[in-house]
Amino acid sequence: MTAITLLDGSIGQELVKRSGDRATPLWSTQVMMEHPELVREVHDSYFAAGASVATTNTYAVLRDRLARVDMEHRTAELSDVAITAACAARDAHGGGRVAGALGPLIASYRPDICPPAEKAAALYAEPVRLMANRVDLLLLETMSSVDQAEGALRAAMGQGVPVWLAVTVMDGDGTRLRSGEALADLAPVVARHAPDAVLINCTRPEAVALALDIIAAFGKPIGAYANGFTRISDGFLQDAPTVDALEQRDDMSPAAYADIAMGWLDQGATILGGCCEIGPDHIAELARRLTTAGHTIV
Repeated sequence: MTAITLLDGSIGQELVKRSGDRATPLWSTQVMMEHPELVREVHDSYFAAGASVATTNTYAVLRDRLARVDMEHRTAELSDVAITAACAARDAHGGGRVAGALGPLIASYRPDICPPAEKAAALYAEPVRLMANRVDLLLLETMSSVDQAEGALRAAMGQGVPVWLAVTVMDGDGTRLRSGEALADLAPVVARHAPDAVLINCTRPEAVALALDIIAAFGKPIGAYANGFTRISDGFLQDAPTVDALEQRDDMSPAAYADIAMGWLDQGATILGGCCEIGPDHIAELARRLTTAGHTIV
């Protein structure tokens, strides 16, 4: 059978849920500032569920996002809190890897307002530097355009740590990035930078299959971790949104998600997990299905 890397699920959304606090534009970074102990708790939950990777809560720990609330001076401090929690959970578990998450600049799903690749690479240099020598791999998440992926890869490659590129596609058309560009247009970028894996993330599970067929042609290990949102609402695409603008699906139970995710294996996926609204119960069910089918989680 197949050796499968099982990612964790939602980190940010899980933190917001566990805190019970009012959602803010700083999202899970706000929770991490006010309830730092919850970060370790979330990572422990995912390892207990069977995940083999802990993703750091650094998706939005970016100077440009923190500058909106005059907190850019805390970038290094918050990155340290997030990385320390993930590494401690990994070590307590006795195995696994830590993935240093790097999210989109300015806002998710808005490649139209993201700086061009050259400027983005310069902005990403700081978070990459803060993470590269402390994590087991760098995970570039929710890249929504060819240029956005290019900028993140320029900063992340060559740091002596594996790099995984995760891109998000249209909810209704898995052949297109959220920018509207063809997913296949990423091929030259992948060929030029040679990340260690290419993944599909933060899109509807039903859109993933078409996307996997396309990225499989890139010649890299592939995988997917989808979200549990009904859709990316217009409200969330406005300036400084909060997660209140997004609605959780009521039909994406752990069993339903695992049904879909197990199908990705047949398309060659060797890295599976969950994104927003996919929690520890989903990962536990996916782990159970994988081991029952004879696969090994590594």
